Amino acid sequence: MTTNTASRTAASRALLNKVPEVTIWFWLIKILCTTVGESFADWINMQLGVGLVATAVIFTVVFAVVLGWQLRTRQYKPSAYWLTVVVVSVTGTLYTDILTDQLGVPLWLSTSVFTVALALVFGIWWAREHTLSIHSIVTLPREAFYWLAVLVTFALGTAAGDWTLELTGWSPGVSVLLPLALIAIIIACWRMGANPVLTFWLAYILTRPLGANLGDWLASPRVPDQGLGLGTLITSVIFLCAILATVLYLTLTKTDIIEGDQHSDRTATYHRPGREWPLVGVMTAATIAAGILLNWASAQPHTNAAAEGEGPTPAAANLHLTSEQAISHFPPADVAHFRTMVAGMSTDLAKGDQAALNDAVDAYEQAWDDDESKLKPLDGKAWDFIDSQNDALFSSVREAKDPSAEKQAVQAIQKTLG
Repeated sequence: MTTNTASRTAASRALLNKVPEVTIWFWLIKILCTTVGESFADWINMQLGVGLVATAVIFTVVFAVVLGWQLRTRQYKPSAYWLTVVVVSVTGTLYTDILTDQLGVPLWLSTSVFTVALALVFGIWWAREHTLSIHSIVTLPREAFYWLAVLVTFALGTAAGDWTLELTGWSPGVSVLLPLALIAIIIACWRMGANPVLTFWLAYILTRPLGANLGDWLASPRVPDQGLGLGTLITSVIFLCAILATVLYLTLTKTDIIEGDQHSDRTATYHRPGREWPLVGVMTAATIAAGILLNWASAQPHTNAAAEGEGPTPAAANLHLTSEQAISHFPPADVAHFRTMVAGMSTDLAKGDQAALNDAVDAYEQAWDDDESKLKPLDGKAWDFIDSQNDALFSSVREAKDPSAEKQAVQAIQKTLG
């Protein structure tokens, strides 16, 4: 009798678990959701002209409503769960964009802040519940910690992904390879016996820059080394339809619901406690290697990803200067004037006002051309470098008219002008 009661209790707890089993379907939809978070946020903010802050407010309200629905469910339901993930992916992206575009917080700082915030969430979660496993999401506090961690991972992944592009000048297509390689290493470590909870959350964080860069690659203009030119709307529709089809499949087949203790058997198949720390060392070494790669790429001659291939000469296109190197020989008053004009473009982008952005770009180009005779003799290399970034901006606004490309081009010039 006691055994039967315990078995029924265990089965009941497994049945009430509020998140899906981690299968290939889980990771497929997660990547689809992260791509939607990047492209759909840009489309609503810029293409519809809603504006960054207003879009963030709207999605915060939507997130609260959808999360309320998810929290009220008694067990995992694919429709409620994955709708919450889609909305939180958009919301997390918008929060990072506000820090970067609206408040001017450097990406390295927002990445650091979100890293600390995620560590605090995990620390408090562990101190209270003594587990971070998603197989134990059977109480309201644990579910609250889970969704808070998910929100922070999306914000962190957005900041880290954008920072990578800023540091390296890689195009979105190339930048997909780094998180993909790191995820492959994590999967290999998991199969060799690494801690399943640790590997899950590391992979979960890395799928954010992977999906975001994939979305940028699909939506960015069809220019050399940039993207496929689908645009943010088409990209969002494609991935939303894919998510809907997959969720419908999971709802009908229930293949991501594993009842009883099957997930425990599944975890034990790969988990080897004696190998945990050596494999932590492997993943740490991979992280250090990625840092070295990023540092090396940052030091190589390049322009920002938005400006690649758009410079007036091959030398300018392959040149990379720091902000200090680019503006040190130009009069501070002139630099401040250009900086103010570019800040106005950033404001127009945040408001989604394309007409105002076009006017601002025209005024900026005229002012830059008027000062060429004065500035170029002072530092021809720096002038060519900034001019190549200006050409990328002019092309993105007048030809591509893609919000993602416009945003990257404006950010590149803002970084250069300090």
